Order: sequence, then C-alpha cells, then structure tokens
Amino acid sequence: MSAYKHKVQYYETDQMGIVHHSNYIRWFEEARTDFMEKLGMGYDEMEKKGILSPVLGVEATYLRMVRFGDTVTITTRIKEYNGIKLTVTYEVYNDRTGMIHCKGATNHCFLTRMGRPVSLKKEMIEFHNLFAKGLEDSKGKKNKNDDKKGEK
Repeated sequence: MSAYKHKVQYYETDQMGIVHHSNYIRWFEEARTDFMEKLGMGYDEMEKKGILSPVLGVEATYLRMVRFGDTVTITTRIKEYNGIKLTVTYEVYNDRTGMIHCKGATNHCFLTRMGRPVSLKKEMIEFHNLFAKGLEDSKGKKNKNDDKKGEK
C-alpha cells in the first residue's frame, strides 16, 4: 500500500466548490504513478524498456464530497496481478476527517510499443518481480488492517 497526498485546487471544483467527479480519476493516475515510482519502476522506466501499460477500465464510487482547500490522501494497492494484467485499487481519504470519500479501481495490461500483449513474467522479470512484491505487500497490509477492524 502506498499513500499519496493531494491538495484540492480551485480549478478542480465546480460552481458549488465541490470537486468535479472527473478529477478523482486524475488523482488515481497521480497516485498510481507515485506508487509505481516507490516500487522502483516508474512509467518512464517501463517505457524506456518498450513496455506500455494502458488503462483497460476504471471505476469510481463517490461516497462524500471533497471541497476546495481540502487535502486528501489516496491509498493505492495492487489487488490483482498475473504478469499480463494488473488491477490497482484506490481509497481517497479526507485528511481533516479521516473519512473515505471515494473508492475506485483501474485495470491495466502490458503491451509492446507495437501494441502486442506482453507477459512481464516471461519478458521483463525485473518488472514482474516488483509488481509481484507490490501485490504481496498490498495483501499483507490489507490483512493487517482487516485484523485491526475486528479488534474494534
């Protein structure tokens, strides 16, 4: 799990001072990019090696409003990874209240520059190992958090 902070900017809000729903998707990408860099393989590194990772799908569930001036923390986890496809989940917390305001997920695959699917497990083992460790770490953190919830 990785945490990324973002301060809501005025241009991200609508006339009511509430964050427009489309911005959460941008925040997911910012958080995912930060997460990958912390894993040790930013998009720039992958692309230098000829690997692209397009978004196949995105979903967001909006639970509460975020407003101009709020600071949010976006937690990022790898939910699924098999060497060919990747699912990343996100939770957007308001720093002031500690409450979750949005949950989401993105689905990705890995392609060569020519647009052909690639198995990182077979062709880019160093990236595969980093994603596999990220999945393992994410599952371990999730289980520890689940245990804490049961204690309350």
